Amino acid sequence: QVQLVESGGGLVQPGGSLRLSCVVSGFIFRLYTMGWYRQAPGKQRDLVATITRGGSTNYADSVKGRFTISRDNAKNAVYLQMNSLKPEDTAVYYCNAFVGGMSYWGNGTLVTVSS
Repeated sequence: QVQLVESGGGLVQPGGSLRLSCVVSGFIFRLYTMGWYRQAPGKQRDLVATITRGGSTNYADSVKGRFTISRDNAKNAVYLQMNSLKPEDTAVYYCNAFVGGMSYWGNGTLVTVSS
């Protein structure tokens, strides 16, 4: 079955960096667009970034210039490099794949930006 497992979250000071990873299984990873979303406490889940199978990327305005999404098809993994982190980036970050008409999510990884 489809599985997505995120890692790399943690506590970081404002201005710091983190790199999130998502390893997937259960589908042909290289054929699908992958996405990162985030959900802050009491708020809806929002799109952060996507990367197509061809490597084209798209970012939410709030993270442009600070976050970079990438993928390694050999490792069935998608990454989110987050730089210049702000307190408002605090959220649970989720990996997403839309496969066979269904949207699949990981369990999420918590990122807390605080001094």
